[in-house]
Amino acid sequence: MSTLYDKLGVPANATEAEIKQAYRKAAMRWHPDRNAGAEESARAAFQDIKDAYGILSDPAQRQVYDAVFAEQMREWEAHHQREERERAEREETARAADQAAYAKLVSLAMRFADEGYNRDVVFGVLLAQPCEASRAAQIADSVLALHASRQQETVATSDAPATEDPAQPDEHAGARDDHATAANGSTLGGLWFQFLNSLRL
Repeated sequence: MSTLYDKLGVPANATEAEIKQAYRKAAMRWHPDRNAGAEESARAAFQDIKDAYGILSDPAQRQVYDAVFAEQMREWEAHHQREERERAEREETARAADQAAYAKLVSLAMRFADEGYNRDVVFGVLLAQPCEASRAAQIADSVLALHASRQQETVATSDAPATEDPAQPDEHAGARDDHATAANGSTLGGLWFQFLNSLRL
């Protein structure tokens, strides 16, 4: 925000002598007679300089100007901060809405993948939603990769050879089952972590 001090090229705490010296220098620079061919712009600048000096050279008017300008600056700062808060709130609302829409698309893709549909079908289903092609491709690829990993884990667990005699009761069988379940859960948890990281916006 330009001030009268800026027009004269002096700081707000300039002395009367500094203001007078700056006015004389600026007046000589922008006097219409010294700006042949650019009289109109020089005349406007010269008038601005005269008006600024007329206020700042008068102690009473300068005091009023400083008080009014300070109040304007406070109002401007409050307005600026309010605009920044509103902008941040709009961005946060938009981000939350986008994350919710993204999670809905991922859930939809996982449902179709679990039902046995291939990548092209999942991709087409996502395109039928409000979803950009690049995002649909990313989600489809990641979901199908996760689905394939889960299937491989299931097959590997079911095909594991039995090493214990079923006729012989094993008092440690329950503990091993719990350990296997925990390990499987840990593996799937790791896959989920990788999956969510790959889909991170």
